Amino acid sequence: MKGSLFSSDHMVQPSTEAGMTVENAKCIKYAVNGEMLARQGAMVAFRGNLQFERKGQGVGGMLKRAMTGEGLPLMAVRGQGEAWFAHEAQNCFIVEVDAGDEFTVNGRNVLCFDASLSYRISTVKGAGITGGGLFNSVFTGHGRLGLVCEGNPLVIPVSAQFPVYVDTDAVVGWTAGLHTSLHRSQSIGSMLRGGSGEAVQMMLQGEGYVVVRPSEATPQRAQQH
Repeated sequence: MKGSLFSSDHMVQPSTEAGMTVENAKCIKYAVNGEMLARQGAMVAFRGNLQFERKGQGVGGMLKRAMTGEGLPLMAVRGQGEAWFAHEAQNCFIVEVDAGDEFTVNGRNVLCFDASLSYRISTVKGAGITGGGLFNSVFTGHGRLGLVCEGNPLVIPVSAQFPVYVDTDAVVGWTAGLHTSLHRSQSIGSMLRGGSGEAVQMMLQGEGYVVVRPSEATPQRAQQH
């Protein structure tokens, strides 16, 4: 066969090491030798001897998911082989988490991760249970985390002198060492008059980085995730 479709730009190459790599801007390849975890339905192709199993979250995990909407629908991938993961042609990125690190990320942006990583559900300070989507997954351990993002993300440094305010529907995640709270940028009078549509933001303070996507999640899109 000939044509640009079969050029080296699109042809996958054999894996040279176990674990996670970016296959292209829209897809992550994982050379599995044992076990890894991914969001349910994210596998687009595989080869080799692999088994896919829905991973239960236990009673505690189910309760968290029911109350927060942030529980990750995960599957375990076991065996030896290669698998490719993607989600709605969103851009893919890899975060390396070292021992002692924490990376907080919105569950809708998680694609796959090493089994050596663990996560817990956390809420943004000040949001309360009525905060809706202001719950996030905090990853710890040592390993790689594959993320998806609509468009190219913005990575914004945060310092004690310059806190950063981000739209709660646009934030992807942030590094350890940052403190979060909700900030109201409109007066009550302005809100009663219709406001600007940007009434509440998340304020991040401390030393670290916040990752923001160049779009806001609409209610319909958020429900699909």
